[in-house]
Amino acid sequence: MSQSEWLPLPPGRSGCPINMTMEVLGDRWSLVVLRDIIFSPRRHFRELLTESLEGIASNILADRLAKLVASGLLSRTPDPSHKQKVTYRLTEPAIQLVPVLAELGAWGARWLPTTPELRIRAELLAQGGPTTWQAFMDELRDEHVHGRPPSPSGVVHQLAAAHDRVAGSG
Repeated sequence: MSQSEWLPLPPGRSGCPINMTMEVLGDRWSLVVLRDIIFSPRRHFRELLTESLEGIASNILADRLAKLVASGLLSRTPDPSHKQKVTYRLTEPAIQLVPVLAELGAWGARWLPTTPELRIRAELLAQGGPTTWQAFMDELRDEHVHGRPPSPSGVVHQLAAAHDRVAGSG
């Protein structure tokens, strides 16, 4: 990747890749907001606000969405269904975080007290490994970058169905 393709970030304290990543994703909410967009059909501010399991405050959500857009991880486009709504979509750099999120989820499922309905997606991604991650990323790319709906037999639907089944709603 050339320097002209790098994400638009403010200068960090050092050029260390881990430090620079933490400058973008290291706060309490950024990964949670990305998780909600990756693993659910939530694309609008109100959905992200009211359906957040962690109860994010509206000012924090607005700040994190703006930060993620400015960092090049989300795109923000007017929603044709309502002139005051915008739609948030993943960009390619955010889609490339799927393996990182899969590993974080697997670690959390193994070492932390989690609930079955929220653990199931992490377990399935861990069991499927890189092949499943790549298929999931391809589906996210189709939906978020190219505007095509996910396949009814794809990873997106398999993860949602497993969550619903374990949660008792499917």
